[in-house]
Amino acid sequence: MTRLNVNPTRMELKKLKARLSTAVRGHKLLKDKSDEMVRRFSAVIRENKRLRGEVEEELSLTLRQFSVARSVTSVYRAETAFAIPSVQVKAECGTGNVMGIDVPSVELKETRGAEGLPYAFSEITSEADESVARAAELLVKMVKLAETEKTVRMLAAEIERNKRRVNALEYVMIPQLEETIKYIKDKLDENERAAVVRLMKVKSKA
Repeated sequence: MTRLNVNPTRMELKKLKARLSTAVRGHKLLKDKSDEMVRRFSAVIRENKRLRGEVEEELSLTLRQFSVARSVTSVYRAETAFAIPSVQVKAECGTGNVMGIDVPSVELKETRGAEGLPYAFSEITSEADESVARAAELLVKMVKLAETEKTVRMLAAEIERNKRRVNALEYVMIPQLEETIKYIKDKLDENERAAVVRLMKVKSKA
């Protein structure tokens, strides 16, 4: 390990010891933070997996119902009916905080409930009713899924950055400081022994 280029003085030794103490303390704090972030990350990953499974399953059922509705109804009537929104929602976007990281927070509020379905019952089959109802319910889960997936990506990036800081302290800075402190101590001891030898020579000549 390459040591720092400093003068081997007691003042420098004192400064380096203080820096080493700070680096060791900082390393412990960052390591603890990293462990807690990984724990939180695992919880968000599990929630994301659960939501994705539900969304994919419900989306598959919705599309299946939609396909059935299109097969027994004219394409124009089916697509027109599905183009009309069954609910109107307002998204309130904000941020949450996970271990000091600002993560997205989205809340959907229904601003207008549809009076029944957005088409006349005589226009389209009952298969469409179920797919429209499913699509309306699926919207909230899809937004929540997008929120958790963004949170996962942000936490993963922060964990990676924190890991690099921990490694830099553990494998570069702390060993470098320890090596430099050892070098200064050895130099000071050597100077002290040389001073004692000179003093003994002076006394022997006196």
